[in-house]
Amino acid sequence: MNRVFCHLIAGALAATVPLSIAAAPAQSAGGVSNNYSMADFAQVRKYDAHFHANNPDVALLDLLREDGFQVLSINVDYPDFPSIAQQHKVALALAAKDPAHFHWATTFSMKGFGTPGWADKVDAKLAQDVASGALAVKIWKNVGLVERNAAGKLIMLDDAGLAPVVEQVRALGVALIDHQGEPRNCWLPLDQMTTDNDREYFSHHPDYYMYLHPKMPGYEDLMAARDRFVAANPKLRFVGAHMASLEYDVDRLGAFLDRFPNATVDLAARMSQVQYQSVRDREKVRNFFIRYQDRLLYGTDLTFGPDAKAEEFKREAHNAWTSDWRYLATGETQRIDMIHADVAGLALPRAVIDKIYYANAARVFAVSRPAD
Repeated sequence: MNRVFCHLIAGALAATVPLSIAAAPAQSAGGVSNNYSMADFAQVRKYDAHFHANNPDVALLDLLREDGFQVLSINVDYPDFPSIAQQHKVALALAAKDPAHFHWATTFSMKGFGTPGWADKVDAKLAQDVASGALAVKIWKNVGLVERNAAGKLIMLDDAGLAPVVEQVRALGVALIDHQGEPRNCWLPLDQMTTDNDREYFSHHPDYYMYLHPKMPGYEDLMAARDRFVAANPKLRFVGAHMASLEYDVDRLGAFLDRFPNATVDLAARMSQVQYQSVRDREKVRNFFIRYQDRLLYGTDLTFGPDAKAEEFKREAHNAWTSDWRYLATGETQRIDMIHADVAGLALPRAVIDKIYYANAARVFAVSRPAD
């Protein structure tokens, strides 16, 4: 297998239909609801912390203002996206037009890894990007699943050759966003997968279906490499993309967050996995969100591609955002086609929603040079 391509699994992109209100919202002592409603959606300040803007059309900025969103657009070393240089160009253009709503994260190429001067070159580029406004640095899953060293061995996240770059990220005072591995379903037989989107994708892309490639690293191998990396870098602001690929089990994700106080995770493209668990034990999932309310970042993995039609994308994004809001913020029930279930909303308290949807991202992605 030469490449493992990005697998976008946005649970909120499934066709969803609101069905009912699960329960009346709780009231505070002053008579104000402790929960938000769908009517509050556009008025509440929100931050999509995992987004990909690969199109310079300013219609995106109009959408952000209409729906009350800021986004962190993440540049990524992904072969199906435009080049890193083109992603960078789009990010600078949109950030210049609306710096209040549009933010971006940079990345780097693994080409030349292990050769003299590679780390110095990457470090210089990252410093330049942060000076130009980048709020984070992304490492994609090609580290662990694609890129190999001169000896032909896969490069893992905790490879010593990455250490100078990681130290540069820490010294620059920005977060490191890591996409490690794939959803756990990727290592399971099709009939054991929990969501239709995983089942369909991997059945049609056997080259990327790890269950069929036992010589590739196992799921636990990649999780262990990630954990060694985070343990070795306790002063680094670490963001585990896609729920740190622990999306299948909120208990295990909670244990990860307990072990690593410098880590947060985004929810991007894993909402259907959360909802799968929620159908089986809503209170357990709800309690997880409340307990770890300071460690979770709302995100979608929505991608505004270079050939996308602006009005179609705006509808898609709005539908995804409102579906997620209905699930997290309200008690309404909606049909989630990817798991063939009617899913009741978690009706998280307003204070929890405010953190997950905005305050946590504002804190994690602030540029703050650490003391050495």
